[in-house]
Amino acid sequence: MEQLMRTVDMPADQDLTGKNVRRIRVDRRRAGADKINYLRVESVPLNQAVLRQNRVLTGHEPAAARESYQLLRTQVLHRLKENQWNAVGVTSPCAGAGKTLTAINLAISMAKEVAYTVVLVDANLRCPAVLQRLGLAERPGLSEYLTDLIPVEELLVRPYYLEDLVILPAGRPVENSAEMLNSPKMERLVLDLKASADKCVIIFDLPPVLATAETLAFSPQVDAALLVIEDGVTKRQDIARAVDLLSATNIVGTVLNKAGPAIA
Repeated sequence: MEQLMRTVDMPADQDLTGKNVRRIRVDRRRAGADKINYLRVESVPLNQAVLRQNRVLTGHEPAAARESYQLLRTQVLHRLKENQWNAVGVTSPCAGAGKTLTAINLAISMAKEVAYTVVLVDANLRCPAVLQRLGLAERPGLSEYLTDLIPVEELLVRPYYLEDLVILPAGRPVENSAEMLNSPKMERLVLDLKASADKCVIIFDLPPVLATAETLAFSPQVDAALLVIEDGVTKRQDIARAVDLLSATNIVGTVLNKAGPAIA
């Protein structure tokens, strides 16, 4: 398997373009948030062969791949603890950089950390991909929660072998996704997810920043963003534009994805 990624630290006060990134405390407004009952979450089996084919972490990949995600997990968790954050959006400037795989593998790696519950939300409502990567059939999810009277516990799923990972699928694709992600019901769901466990991290797989308006509409509801760029493909001007558009969002760092072996 190719080396999946390298992590690239960004200084807390500077992005790749040299511009300042404002560090903003997000008001959690947890008072009155409803606890989500994870005991009602359906358990689903995953096909290990499909996961390996899709480069999803199973514990059988080369050590370099596991260590890369463990390093990313450690760096992200350090930033979250340091700032008392627990909601991260994973995005990229353009499509094809590997943000969905990064979000999934980061969630799996975090779920193996002791005492953490990790909720992975497929918030790419136009082009959902999380279930496909996991080899699962399409099923109702976030879009049904936002449009129908379905309790979120009935839409969550938990992989058999990862007890501390919970997944909220995107559900049926929708066109008005920016409005749905910016709705009061979505804001309430984020608050409920944040308050659902003492040690909980919510990872949102978001659309590419430059492709649609969804990520910008939703970004005020996350504590921070992780930017995935594709080695040798993502243009520097696209990175600069994405960072500029996310200037009101805390950026915890970048992931250089699909990178070749490092040269000593």
